[in-house]
Amino acid sequence: MQPLTKRQREILDYLQEFIQQQGYAPSLEEIGRRFNLSSLATVHKHLTNLQEKGFIRRSWNRSRSVELLSARVGQRALELPLLGIVAAGLPIEAVTTTETIAVPEDLAGRRETYVLKVKGDSMIDEQIRDGDFVIVEDRKTAENGEMVVALIGGSDTTLKKFYRENGRVRLQPANPAMQPMLFDPTQVQVQGVVVGMMRKY
Repeated sequence: MQPLTKRQREILDYLQEFIQQQGYAPSLEEIGRRFNLSSLATVHKHLTNLQEKGFIRRSWNRSRSVELLSARVGQRALELPLLGIVAAGLPIEAVTTTETIAVPEDLAGRRETYVLKVKGDSMIDEQIRDGDFVIVEDRKTAENGEMVVALIGGSDTTLKKFYRENGRVRLQPANPAMQPMLFDPTQVQVQGVVVGMMRKY
């Protein structure tokens, strides 16, 4: 299931409340007024996105024809901080932002979680591609085989599978074209463990 933007989530919540109270869907004009959207084309675009993501169904030839697809609506989304970019490839500097992104509740970890955008293809065999979003549980330790966000040498972050072996730490890419990275344990700090992934199409 694809994630919703904050505004899409707000519109979906409004549709749900309106339909529960009135027994029918709001018009495009009513949605526009509720969210101060002067252009009906903007409202239309939000509804099209909700439809493409599988949250609503619409009939093109009738007004007030929005139908909620109930299985999807019950799932709450949490606003998690989008903390920047993590390299799935060569380490890059950690970049922080102040944005948030809506994440389905069942993807969020049990502890403090945040989201990072992936840059690079080193985890392609784990189905994680350039541009995907990984949901990261804020943890400082990891088990062998877990996918981690690792800070290397205090300055660069990378996304890799984590292994402790022979007194060293191996950060393993999931791409046969790339070599594992071996480090002294003092050089690697686990920043978090990946608990989910989202892709925007």
